[in-house]
Amino acid sequence: MPVDPPPADPVNPDLLDRIPLAARTILDVGCGTGALLAAYRARNPRARLLGIERDPDRADIAAGRLDDVAAMDVEADPLPFDPDISLDCVIYGDVLAHLRDPAAVLAAHAAALGPNGSVLICVPNVEHWSFAARLLTGTWDYEPQGLFDRGHLRWFTLDSMRKLLEQAGLAPCEVAPRIFDTAQLSAFVRSMAPGLRALGIDPQEYTRRAAPLQFLWRARRQPRDRLTIAANMLAPVGGVSHLRVIHPLAALATDPSVSTQIRPLAELPRADPATPHICVLHRPILTGPEGQATLRHLHASGWLLVTEFDDHPDFFPGMLESDQLAFTGVHAVQTSTPALEALLRQRNPETVLFPNMIRSLPEPRNFAAPDRLTVFFGALNRERDCEPLMGAINAVAAIAGARLHFQVVHDQAFFDALETEHKTFTPTCDYDTYLRLLGESEIALMPLSDTPFNRAKSDLKFIEAGACRVAALASPVVYADTIEDGRTGLLFTDADSLRARLLHLIAMPELARGLAEAARDYVARERMLAYQVAARTAWYRSLWARREELTAALHVRVPGLLQAAPAI
Repeated sequence: MPVDPPPADPVNPDLLDRIPLAARTILDVGCGTGALLAAYRARNPRARLLGIERDPDRADIAAGRLDDVAAMDVEADPLPFDPDISLDCVIYGDVLAHLRDPAAVLAAHAAALGPNGSVLICVPNVEHWSFAARLLTGTWDYEPQGLFDRGHLRWFTLDSMRKLLEQAGLAPCEVAPRIFDTAQLSAFVRSMAPGLRALGIDPQEYTRRAAPLQFLWRARRQPRDRLTIAANMLAPVGGVSHLRVIHPLAALATDPSVSTQIRPLAELPRADPATPHICVLHRPILTGPEGQATLRHLHASGWLLVTEFDDHPDFFPGMLESDQLAFTGVHAVQTSTPALEALLRQRNPETVLFPNMIRSLPEPRNFAAPDRLTVFFGALNRERDCEPLMGAINAVAAIAGARLHFQVVHDQAFFDALETEHKTFTPTCDYDTYLRLLGESEIALMPLSDTPFNRAKSDLKFIEAGACRVAALASPVVYADTIEDGRTGLLFTDADSLRARLLHLIAMPELARGLAEAARDYVARERMLAYQVAARTAWYRSLWARREELTAALHVRVPGLLQAAPAI
């Protein structure tokens, strides 16, 4: 008998983006149908996900999504799981306001947190302007859900919530407002401004208090110095900026003791010398007086500097200049492949390898048409890699006809060289569009000729394809180090082997799907950003702890660099 799919429950994105990405065991109190942690599982498949839900029907749905769900009142037994359980995060999404004794529940869960454990809370704001509006108009009444939920038993202000956390032995780290309906708020405050002033209340201050519908709180079991990581970023083309800057910084910020920001270097404020401050320079080219001025300004402003570089630098204009300081003029370097790590370590011994990882597993959307396969090709600077293969690709296209479609992103020359009408072209696009087009395909073509530049590249295209459940058809250069030929993808060594393997996939679509499923399993097991975030955080903190040593080494590499900073 067919089983109805779980309902598509709305997920609070502000809660989801704050769940610690490195967590091993998470408890969602009042988990409903488990939608929040189901979305989180796509980011951290290894985590053990637990839920407590009073409604038995909703708990039954959640049990199909999470690892263990207790259908019960949390106040009857706050921890109905392993007696010695150690929790990394406890989530209360609009739950504490429904409890008779929220302090007792919070204290019980706080005691079960591990040393680095945290709580994540969403609570309604009793000072929201709509309360006053309804009271003044005589229309206040309970509703089935939302701010006026008839199940609310408790209300919290910023001060009372902070006291509740501290009484439970927790150290508050962040409180963030969730604000909606700003136009209605502004209209209400304008109409109330004379009365507010008559009561001695500044309308702007009232607006600040009355604007949030809810507050999000994060608190840790043990307080820790806040680590600030700032980065600049090149224009986000081809996903590199997302994989190397945007996604890692978002992952790091899920730790309540870490804050991150992306902004131009010239806009970075002077850092507080008492707390750790790291600045990540994305693919910098720092030559001549201008490069020296930039580095001196950042050093004088108190930032510990890290260069992020994920391609062979010697093939970029300006990187071979004798006064290039991108690697020698910073405290440390981070990169994406073993080949680059070995190369860059010669220029700065404090070099670390963080392989490219996937932030989240998209929901599969391909293999819907059994009589057609789509080949995806989307990459920058692959013209020379593709030229020797075009004859073989066109020969297969002629044989397959309408059974083989091509989805090409960015590379107009490749698209024009395809001798088939079954093709679609998309110009250089944003990363979300790129992933959507990739995820609607069944085969990803990944050619790399054997050159020094290509040998330093990462297997990013493979893990993107694997995450989207797309079968890889790749050259052995770079990809042979990751792909298990015949299990997680297919490798080709020349045009003839590409032709044979592509024909094999067309004849056996089930083979393509099996390869794609195995690749997705590999990414889920090994290549998720969640599995790297703890190592990144630890490395940044270790750099700060060794900053005097690293600065002394920088003095030796570049004598005279760290002088008084000129204005820039």
